[in-house]
Amino acid sequence: MALELYNSLSKSKEAFVPLIPGKVGMYHCGLTVYSPGHIGNFRSFVFNDILRRSFEYLGYDVKQVMNITDVDDRIVLESQKLGLPFKTFTKKYEDILFEDLKKLNIKTPHTIPHATEYIKEMVEMIGALIEKDIAYVSNDGVYMSISLVKNYGALAGIKLTSEVKERIQNDKYEKENPRDFALWKFHVESDGEVVWAAPFGDGRPGWHIECSAMATKTLGETLDIHTGGVDLMFPHHVNEIAQSESATGKKFVNYWMHSAFMNINDEKMSKSLGNFLTVSDLEENQISPLAYRYWLLTSHYRTQVNFTLEAVEAGQNAFIRLAHHVAEWGVPGKISEEYKKMFVTAIEDDIDMPRALALAHELSHDETLSDADKLATILDFDKVFGLGLEAFTNIIIPEEIIALAEVRELARKEKDFAKSDALRKEIEDRGYILKDTPDGPSLTKA
Repeated sequence: MALELYNSLSKSKEAFVPLIPGKVGMYHCGLTVYSPGHIGNFRSFVFNDILRRSFEYLGYDVKQVMNITDVDDRIVLESQKLGLPFKTFTKKYEDILFEDLKKLNIKTPHTIPHATEYIKEMVEMIGALIEKDIAYVSNDGVYMSISLVKNYGALAGIKLTSEVKERIQNDKYEKENPRDFALWKFHVESDGEVVWAAPFGDGRPGWHIECSAMATKTLGETLDIHTGGVDLMFPHHVNEIAQSESATGKKFVNYWMHSAFMNINDEKMSKSLGNFLTVSDLEENQISPLAYRYWLLTSHYRTQVNFTLEAVEAGQNAFIRLAHHVAEWGVPGKISEEYKKMFVTAIEDDIDMPRALALAHELSHDETLSDADKLATILDFDKVFGLGLEAFTNIIIPEEIIALAEVRELARKEKDFAKSDALRKEIEDRGYILKDTPDGPSLTKA
């Protein structure tokens, strides 16, 4: 079958047809760096990484772009509370972000645009919208005229009801219409150093225009794929579409892909509620970041998940069992074409990682395959899983442990079981597992 992806815009699976054959450009909403990312954020980032790895596995030439939002209301407020220059403030949390991405074995995107580096492009896009009379200048900024945007809200399946109107009416900015959103905010004294020049008035960009400018500059006026958490669908992605398509006159994105919410202990997880966990929190609870990544793979990216320590610990145990298999299988042999075919089928069905992961465990128990071929196949799968399983292969066993195992094997053959058992215990106490196999004793790290 051909690759099919669920498109949030059409609300259906569609065959993937890239803008350029054999190539794919994808844009991911990154982090607003005013605090560490939480594990809900990283569900989206892990999915982005799996998506990139899947395309690469299928032979596509991928260009992956993930932005950094390093200017917005919260950044201005929090940096001023601490008395720090806002760039010093954001650099701290950006560094934490990339440390966490590394712990989760997430590949570094090819391009990482920062909002503050694309002010020129934002000003140009806003200027084009003003020129087309789709945006207007108010006394406190520049706003997008929602009423002039065709099919506004189609991505989120919404209409501009009284509920939406009431939500936006609470906005403090002055507008011609309460539904309109800010493209540019004129400088006020409380913004301090956060200001850029623009022909329509000095100030700083609104959140939505940042992604539109960065995405179109790095990937072109039409993108193959745009991803993000489902919480970004409205208003952020809806507004991205409105301003991008109004400015360029072209379709902004061909395939929208959204990962579902993550609850924690059956409650919505968010920074505003203060009930979120970071990657460091996982480690403090003896959860490996890679085990967390494994646990995420057990649910489809469009399925809402509920984080509990018990659930993730169970995932960690399953991950450890898989790692032990990898450590025991020795040297890679040949990739099983039968399993590879089934694996590709799972990927091509809207990146079905639960099915792909189940296939990996089925393979590990398949007695018709040699250990060498199992290892080669599972390492091939891990090009998509990104679990770092290769690190568990070719583990160097210290010479003294090998010597103990050899003496123990001799005692076992001589039926000196007391000595054999004592030596096995000594090996285990030193942190190694010894198993008797038809081919002789097998040693692995515990």
